[in-house]
Amino acid sequence: MNFNEIFLNLGIFSATTGQFIMLGVGLVILFLAINKKFEPLLLLPIGFGAILTNIPEIGLALSPIEKLIYSGNSNELFEAISLVSLTEIDQLNSFLKSATHSQILLLNEYALEVGYKPGILNTFYQVAIGSGVAPLVIFMGVGAMTDFGPMLANPKTLILGAAAQFGIFATVIGALLLNNFGLVSFTLKQAAAIGIIGGADGPTAIYVSSILAPELLGAIAVAAYSYMALVPLIQPPIMKLFTTKSERTIRMTQLRDVSQREKIIFPIILVLLVGMLLPTAAPLIGMFCFGNLMRESLVVERLNEVVQNSLINIVTIFLGLAVGSKLAAEQFLTPETLGILLLGVIAFSIGTAGGILMAKLMNIFSSNKVNPLIGAAGVSAVPMAARVANKVGLENDSQNFLLMHAMGPNVAGVIGSAVAAGVMIQLLG
Repeated sequence: MNFNEIFLNLGIFSATTGQFIMLGVGLVILFLAINKKFEPLLLLPIGFGAILTNIPEIGLALSPIEKLIYSGNSNELFEAISLVSLTEIDQLNSFLKSATHSQILLLNEYALEVGYKPGILNTFYQVAIGSGVAPLVIFMGVGAMTDFGPMLANPKTLILGAAAQFGIFATVIGALLLNNFGLVSFTLKQAAAIGIIGGADGPTAIYVSSILAPELLGAIAVAAYSYMALVPLIQPPIMKLFTTKSERTIRMTQLRDVSQREKIIFPIILVLLVGMLLPTAAPLIGMFCFGNLMRESLVVERLNEVVQNSLINIVTIFLGLAVGSKLAAEQFLTPETLGILLLGVIAFSIGTAGGILMAKLMNIFSSNKVNPLIGAAGVSAVPMAARVANKVGLENDSQNFLLMHAMGPNVAGVIGSAVAAGVMIQLLG
């Protein structure tokens, strides 16, 4: 092989325009994580995973059967298509998009037998997301870091958290309308998975999409975490649009002290209630409540410390890289992805507005006024949304501290999005 042949075999000459675009997207995500400090714990591994995925030729995010398709000889390919009753090799790529789990498993087993191993990012994806483990472990960690006290002290904030989930169902309707008008093609399952973006809950969005629409996982995960990261930019204009100066300066009464007994009993009652009424929501709510019980029981401090810190951090690394593995150019640069990103920001905005408007409605019928700003915290971006509500409140009244009040609907939003996810899976899974 001469110098020219070696030179032309460099990866840069086999890179597609789409791969260059996605490499740029990965760099932008890294910039937001490092320079702007937008959700760096997730955006940093997602961005780097996107870069690794789109480096040409190495196939770090490819499954065994995908590697066989790109590198296999004709005999291996003919053997593969015969396993799933196809007649043409060209049909195999499109077949994978609609194949059942058992069919993909069969093809991957054959590819492994003939020597094609999965890329490391594909392995991360199968372990962290394909198994459904990572979102559940993260929910357990979030539960261990969450104080239910503000919500228990002011139970009506549950209503605000529920109202903020309206964005989820509005997005499902929006996705179906886009499909109806022929702009993009979303099935009902895909629409439901996209809708979870409206709750601004990354782990829940990943969990639901991995069950209902795994082919859209990358776009949904990026949209969910992007809008979580952009809470400080997206929410304040909406909050100011739907509230008056006098409403933003409402001072709420001091929260009552919540006993340790209440904090211990609540997660047990919650998981039993949700599990009995909506079993499909039990995995998410169960892990969330278990994490919180470890925190509040005060008898497993070592376990609580591990769950809050090292365990959730380790899982977050693998989760982020796994999400990044789904940002391959051929999967991400599609009209469907652009539709998801558009629906995501609309859903998040509707969820924010829904919480605010519900707070205003409650004030009509209550003498104990609620500052509508805390309604915006009903989206599930814990604790970012609560901090934003507090920040906007302080801008209008430097002595009006809303953080603890906002944590009530914020925690309720986590519960609400998990319940909404359970409803989607129950009806469509």
